[in-house]
Amino acid sequence: MDWKIELIFVPVSDVDRAKEFYTRIGFNPDHDHVPYEGLRFVQMTPPGSACSIAFGTGMGTGLEPGQQNTIQVVVPDADEALAHLRGLGVAAEGVDEQDWGRFVRFDDPDGNTWTLQQIPDYGAQS
Repeated sequence: MDWKIELIFVPVSDVDRAKEFYTRIGFNPDHDHVPYEGLRFVQMTPPGSACSIAFGTGMGTGLEPGQQNTIQVVVPDADEALAHLRGLGVAAEGVDEQDWGRFVRFDDPDGNTWTLQQIPDYGAQS
């Protein structure tokens, strides 16, 4: 049986600001619906990802804006990811070199922290 993570909730204080930010860094705006008064559901997908994020109003995620700091995304090249983010004006930390990968971290406008990881090429090591 396959288990696939397909949606992660990200708490935000300003839905339109968050949607603009994530669109600017390359996420696809999949859905933006108000099924009824008090509930707005926005779903966005990072390029190449099978997993999306969701945010909005009236969703009851249990997290306050800025508390989500557990999302880690794999990228093919940490240096390229860092240059891409900085080129868009996103304050991203420089590449953190570790034995288990190369990491870039950045925050969204609410302070939710994202970690991008370039996985080592274990096949190239002797």
